[in-house]
Amino acid sequence: MLDELKEKVCAANLELFEKGVVIYTWGNVSGISDDRKYIVIKPSGVDYKEMFPDDMVVIDVKSGEVVEGKWKPSSDTPTHLELYRRYYEIKGVAHTHSVNAVAFAQAGMDIPALGTTHADYFWGDIPCTRELTEEEVVNGYEKNTGKVIIETITDRLYNPMDIPGILVKNHGPFNWGNSPRNAVYNSVVMETIAEMALKTIVLNPAAEMKDYILDKHYYRKHGDNAYYGQV
Repeated sequence: MLDELKEKVCAANLELFEKGVVIYTWGNVSGISDDRKYIVIKPSGVDYKEMFPDDMVVIDVKSGEVVEGKWKPSSDTPTHLELYRRYYEIKGVAHTHSVNAVAFAQAGMDIPALGTTHADYFWGDIPCTRELTEEEVVNGYEKNTGKVIIETITDRLYNPMDIPGILVKNHGPFNWGNSPRNAVYNSVVMETIAEMALKTIVLNPAAEMKDYILDKHYYRKHGDNAYYGQV
């Protein structure tokens, strides 16, 4: 079971590189086992061009300890673990430093829902977290990154699967989904709609989209009454 998950997580990491949302050794993807006892994650600092399934690292979800692997796990592992421990629906997590999404994170701004492309995948503005405190950065930075993501979702009262991604202020995007590949998919979509939003705001800072358009496009693809695509 873990060998299959390693293959899926490795493929998802390589897709991040292929889609151009990471360069060099930036970013990472993880996935969780069906019994939710283990996650598999990219090793830290290993080049995508030299990465294979056997390079993936297995982590015990409860303890956070490495149980299998020849490399150190991604430095963002504690962030991933916080999300998996809190949200049972999440089965894959991806983190990138994609240019346009990071621009919003560095500005401390939500990515506003301005058009139907955004609405097809994210049911509302994509939030940006608050800034981490100095104490949170010095002591348990990556774990506290996960905690501030959860804090933002909780404070804004939304289902994380309705908006499957977030911006961490001054840092960048984290995305999730129902599989490692789906988390990557949502990362690529977020980057594209961030670029669209940025260009729209440049042209018209007062641009907006009505909620009824947002709702229509989101629910065409999601929920019990979705009708987009083939059965």
